[in-house]
Amino acid sequence: MALICHARSTAARHFMRGLSASTVIGRWNSPPIPFSRGGSDRCFGSARAGESVSPQYDDCRNQVLDFPGGKVTFISEMRFLSESTGERISCYRVLDDNGQTISGSSFKEVTREVAMKMYRDMITLQVMDTIFYEAQRQGRISFYLTSTGEEAINIASAAALSNEDVVFPQYREPGVLLWRGFTLQEFANQCFGNKSDYGKGRQMPIHYGSRKYNYFTISSPIATQLPQAVGAAYSLKMDRKDACAVTYFGDGGTSEGDFHAALNFAAVTESPVIFFCRNNGWAISTPTEEQFRCDGAVIRGQAYGIRSIRVDGNDALAVYSAVHLAREMAISESRPILIEALTYRVGHHSTSDDSTKYRPADEINHWRTERDPISRYRKWIERNGWWCDDVESEFRSSVRKELLQAIQVAERAQKPQLKELFTDVYDVLPSNLREQEQVLYQTVEKYPGDYPSDVPI
Repeated sequence: MALICHARSTAARHFMRGLSASTVIGRWNSPPIPFSRGGSDRCFGSARAGESVSPQYDDCRNQVLDFPGGKVTFISEMRFLSESTGERISCYRVLDDNGQTISGSSFKEVTREVAMKMYRDMITLQVMDTIFYEAQRQGRISFYLTSTGEEAINIASAAALSNEDVVFPQYREPGVLLWRGFTLQEFANQCFGNKSDYGKGRQMPIHYGSRKYNYFTISSPIATQLPQAVGAAYSLKMDRKDACAVTYFGDGGTSEGDFHAALNFAAVTESPVIFFCRNNGWAISTPTEEQFRCDGAVIRGQAYGIRSIRVDGNDALAVYSAVHLAREMAISESRPILIEALTYRVGHHSTSDDSTKYRPADEINHWRTERDPISRYRKWIERNGWWCDDVESEFRSSVRKELLQAIQVAERAQKPQLKELFTDVYDVLPSNLREQEQVLYQTVEKYPGDYPSDVPI
């Protein structure tokens, strides 16, 4: 106790030496106040270890520091902020696990047309994931990853946005592009890297991009798209556009420096950007409990001065409603919004992963059967009389047939010419790249058997 009292009295003496006894508010830009060693000008008398300061200055509740960002009051008690509130942030949902609307829930109404497109696109995404995954296992494409269990996040969030909004995705949001009109043939062209692929075969499969649909090309490094999204949002703000930027990332992305830089950047510049964290329980083999010491991602928004919400990511209506309002606030109030969607990655992280090595099979099965977002949403539209088994079977069959046809076309299409490796970066190719190009041609000519014969020289 004596040590604490000494610490308090010593800290108080050092701090108050910079303030005049008559000053209530110390202004940050004010000139320094000279300190007089005469007793009449001193805020505190001398105090030895274990002694309290003079009673007339003991109560500092009326003293305020006019610090940049707002006034800060003083207290005489040494008090640390708690590392946790002890109570987890609640999660917003509209539909229960049986697809019934929760009594008293507030949500954005959707028209029948939008509701039906949402469900059809969720089915399409599921079928697309299944077939492309099988194609990779057959050796027809080199890589793939699925969005199984996260279909509601993909489609419902896209439905709440405008096509004018700029999207900076990670690699598990192809549904956003699907919603905006990207065709199954365009998806297949990218995965097979043929001459119709907009990336000209220079990206891994599932690294989609579309200038037409304001969907920036996916890049593999984690969270690099976050600061880019803030920059785009700031540009939209400066141009007074009726649009925002939206960036998606997983729970693992919140451990990257880009996440923290982006949130602070957005908060300070008051940029209209939606940060959408897809907390699916696993960052490859790292579980959420090893990813966060705090209560997930949503609590971090408050630390940066960003309005935030936690949403049931397997509830399509909840995701749609939250994103719809977030977009409205981001644009009308010129502010960033953080959304954390709680969901689960039912599939493996990618075709390079076997998730059964690090998580129990019954956990996966529980989320696949009991918490499936498509099944929950289907129960809701069936109660509205908008869907039935016959329509379901016919639609799934149609999507599968169309996708298999698209894959055949994409697989047979010619690959981009070798020279495309060196285009689209420089207006005039620099000498070092011209040299590399010539060396490549010479090497292919010398060792033709070591290079794909279907790539035009």
